[in-house]
Amino acid sequence: MALKTYALDAVSVLVLEDNRFMRSILVNVIKGLGVTHVLEARDGNEALEELRNHPADIIVMDWELDGMPGSKFLQTVRSGKRGLNPLTPVIVVSANTIARNILQARDTGMTEFLAKPVSAASLYARIVSIIENPRRFVRTGSYFGPDRRRRFEAGYMGPKRRSEDRTLDDADDIDAVNRA
Repeated sequence: MALKTYALDAVSVLVLEDNRFMRSILVNVIKGLGVTHVLEARDGNEALEELRNHPADIIVMDWELDGMPGSKFLQTVRSGKRGLNPLTPVIVVSANTIARNILQARDTGMTEFLAKPVSAASLYARIVSIIENPRRFVRTGSYFGPDRRRRFEAGYMGPKRRSEDRTLDDADDIDAVNRA
């Protein structure tokens, strides 16, 4: 099945990657997809500062970072504190694809996962997935982020139902996220 073609020139992307060579590859791939506004950061603190000054539509981040771990950065974004948009889609990229790392990234609030080496086609497919299948956000006592279930079943009452979940259908209601 062929992917629909989208013009991405109005999309802004923050690339968080501590390896200069890999960051350069990611930036060039993203620009090759038509994105004209690409921000770069080499560590979590620099990325948070960039996001405060220049909010991004999508974050593409390495999971294993020097300094601030990817999990800490993602938790900070999802907290929505200090002017950050907690609903920003986050594509985690990692060469370490063991299940434990993927599950940790999922459980911390990533939107999509992509294994390195990254191809333009695979990155574009994740961006298209974000556009065409936006994930509902869920807040429980221990989690805030995209619903980990890819399919939403209205009225699901089965044994795996979260008893305290709340979903956010309106992505514009960031104040509700911050109040919760």
